[in-house]
Amino acid sequence: QVQLVESGGGLVQAGGSLRLSCAASGGTFRWYDMAWFRQAPGKEREFVAGIRRWSTDSTHYADSVKGRFAISGDNAKNTVFLQMNNLRPEDTAVYYCAADEHPVAFEFRIESNYYEDWGQGTQVTVFS
Repeated sequence: QVQLVESGGGLVQAGGSLRLSCAASGGTFRWYDMAWFRQAPGKEREFVAGIRRWSTDSTHYADSVKGRFAISGDNAKNTVFLQMNNLRPEDTAVYYCAADEHPVAFEFRIESNYYEDWGQGTQVTVFS
């Protein structure tokens, strides 16, 4: 049984930083694509950032967070991080960690329906 547990959310002023963590257990995460999604009130869940640990540690970002957010992973601890800098009020959302257990080599998938495993989410609130 795969389990993902997020932590690190909170309340921060615009321009500030937060670091989210996703602790994974119950699966062979070295071979999964891992990603962060977020969902703001009244909006659909959207891709934020992803990392492919099994091939060159490639990373992928939504245009809205490029240059501000950084995803990384620690295979030894089965943990994925999302460093969020220069936060903006529009970054306010519940952030979810997710795992794609069957990634494909030719693309990094950003559609949420490909991700089988999800954490419970952590709230990030940015005030101006």
